[in-house]
Amino acid sequence: MIWLAVLALGLGAGTLSGIVGFGASIMLMPVLMLVFGPLEAVPIMAIAALLANFSRVVVWWREVDWRANAFYCVTAIPAAALGARTLLILDARIIEGILGGMFLLMIPARRWLLARGLRIDAWHLTFVGAGIGFLSGMVASTGPINTPFFLAYGLVKGAYLSTEALGSMAIGITKAVVFQRFNALPLETVARGLIVGGSLMIGSRLAKGFVLRLDAHQFRLLMDCLLAGAGLVLLLGAFVLPH
Repeated sequence: MIWLAVLALGLGAGTLSGIVGFGASIMLMPVLMLVFGPLEAVPIMAIAALLANFSRVVVWWREVDWRANAFYCVTAIPAAALGARTLLILDARIIEGILGGMFLLMIPARRWLLARGLRIDAWHLTFVGAGIGFLSGMVASTGPINTPFFLAYGLVKGAYLSTEALGSMAIGITKAVVFQRFNALPLETVARGLIVGGSLMIGSRLAKGFVLRLDAHQFRLLMDCLLAGAGLVLLLGAFVLPH
């Protein structure tokens, strides 16, 4: 029954993230952390997110902005490796607390960036990649923070979805290599990640028909609610629920 619930949530999360480029990890991480624990949940989500991002790249392949992706990845990849290594030496409660706090902070941070009409050039994405790469190495999702920078560069719809997904894929592969290097990626964890990732891939494919009909204002409100809910659940697990 637990797996049925996880896969059903994965299908819905995959559809949502396929529409806007993020959201799957926000929806799934609290459940995965409660079921498998924080140290295993992050590698599981890393594998699952890798498959989901691959699916989005395939769907929107012709619209990838390779220049933006190159500037982003040149710093995001080494920073993600450092972040993933940092994750492996932290206490489980600290990880949950960081995740919960990050999700809650993403709400005002995203609104602050959008309200100021941020505009950036491609080379600015090297700085974005360094910061977000490190955070992505430690936590499952930084999509809500990532998004304003890609939009500020001028990417929209398919171009945004594919370019952001390709950058996230590079980070995901880096994290998987680090987890494997430090024996944090056993076969059982890989299998779980592939199962969850399969449901995300199906959802990503179903999402394509909804992209052009999305109401941006309603979605932003929905994402804020999801972020708040996920953050509160993780903080509850870190400081209230017994381990």
